[in-house]
Amino acid sequence: MNNIGNDGNKRRNDNKHPMTLAVVFARAFLLLLLLSAPSYGQVRELNIIYTGSLQGQLEPCGCSPKTDFGGVARISGYLTEHERSLSPYILLDAGNFSDKDTAQGRLKIKAMLKSFSLMRYNALALMGRESSFDRDFLCSLQGKYNVPVVSGFKDAEHSLTLRQDSLNINVSAHPEGIKAEMLNILLTELPLDEARLIKGWDLIITSSGEELEEPVRTDGTVLVSGYPKGKKLGILTVKTNGQRMVDFTHRWVSIGKELEEDERARDVLNDYDKEVARLIAEAEKPETGTTYAGVAKCSGCHQPFEESWKKTAHAKAVATLESAGKSADPECLICHTVGYGEEGGFFSIETTPELKNVQCEACHGLDMEHLTDFSRPMQPVTERVCLKCHTESNSPDFDYPLYLEKIKHW
Repeated sequence: MNNIGNDGNKRRNDNKHPMTLAVVFARAFLLLLLLSAPSYGQVRELNIIYTGSLQGQLEPCGCSPKTDFGGVARISGYLTEHERSLSPYILLDAGNFSDKDTAQGRLKIKAMLKSFSLMRYNALALMGRESSFDRDFLCSLQGKYNVPVVSGFKDAEHSLTLRQDSLNINVSAHPEGIKAEMLNILLTELPLDEARLIKGWDLIITSSGEELEEPVRTDGTVLVSGYPKGKKLGILTVKTNGQRMVDFTHRWVSIGKELEEDERARDVLNDYDKEVARLIAEAEKPETGTTYAGVAKCSGCHQPFEESWKKTAHAKAVATLESAGKSADPECLICHTVGYGEEGGFFSIETTPELKNVQCEACHGLDMEHLTDFSRPMQPVTERVCLKCHTESNSPDFDYPLYLEKIKHW
């Protein structure tokens, strides 16, 4: 009996092994299914960081502390410093990041794309401003800096797919480019009133240039707008379940001078400044002395006025550019010199030093015949004259009566 009992126990013990292995294999197979299946029911967070309508502003002009916001070096610095706390995230630009198609504008778009590459943008859109540039020129820059692009142009790539933290994301520049089982993001330049009529998208980011302080939600779609000239960086924190967005929060990061710049991006801007200066150095030198007289000739009869002028900020206008490294930037020189860009006007510090700074003719107008006929009056300094340079973005505190007292010398 003992033998029988022992044999029976032995058979029962032997049967345990195949049963145990079967359970192990079944559990392993189930685990693989769970890992490979979409994580429905599991809520995840993703930061969608966005810009749009940068309008070629690589950095603010710095004329006023109140408007000293924006700049790719500051944006890059913020992203680098906060990379860990922002992760996981994707970085998108909704387009209209370029300026006009000029010699300087081409240098700008080159620096902008180089900066986007440095910041590892996941996608950027080519929109209306970019359409003014030659397609081959844009493609060569995109290829050089390897920036992922979606395009609003015809016969171009409209969409791309991103994968972030098990989330499949469709980024498109085409209103009909929605894809199933993905988080769908549309990049557009349509104005807000038109963009909100587009249905079916989880998120629409526009580069229309309109300021939208808070996101708008219509029919399940969240609508945001890139802050003009990059003065603020938008961060939309979305909660997803599976491949769908179920909730979100939004905040702006003000891109002010308190942010530490990314030195690599600053190098890009320094290279840009050098290339802009080279444009002037290689350009054909204009004739001088035939159009503008310059303060030296005016002082022959108005010497007391010249002495008074020397005490004003106008007389130091170029020095402020030199301290900022912008003494060869046409966009700055036009308001810091006499007649820049006009025949016989200021060209460069080396060739036309007699026309640097904001001199008499910048405010009183141009009239060479006044030198021989003193009865010809010069134009009065009206508010309209001042507003050519004292714009809202450059001089937000401008007050005509108050500012006139600062330069008054009659």
